[in-house]
Amino acid sequence: MRNIQQVLERWGGWAADSNTAVSWAPIAAGFKGLVVSSSSSRLSCCDDDGLVIDACVCRLQQVRKPEELDVIMLYYVYGLTKREIGRRIRVSEMEVRRRISIAEGFIEGCLCMLGVRLEMDPEVEKQRFEKSASACRKNCATLV
Repeated sequence: MRNIQQVLERWGGWAADSNTAVSWAPIAAGFKGLVVSSSSSRLSCCDDDGLVIDACVCRLQQVRKPEELDVIMLYYVYGLTKREIGRRIRVSEMEVRRRISIAEGFIEGCLCMLGVRLEMDPEVEKQRFEKSASACRKNCATLV
């Protein structure tokens, strides 16, 4: 299973190089002064992975609320913090977190539905815990 946040961080680095097909107008949304961070300091993905993820983000744009696309673009492509996004769009940081979470879930669902294997998958797969919580508690109890 993929860590969708790591996947989107890499996609954001790729999309920041103007590779994205998502037609999102930051000037119209009032974000004219945003500066894209240099791509050399950001993680990125290959073009094949970027295009697949971009298709999922385009689908988000087509079927979900525009506010969810806005926060995904501002957070992952432009690199703004959740607090900065909240200030700019005049909502609470908690609301920004909620919108990002919904959009991440949608994009992850799209990737699952496609059933495609990304080149970055070995690097972004979630680590499974080998021990259960009860086994950890037993080990902690024996140390005390």
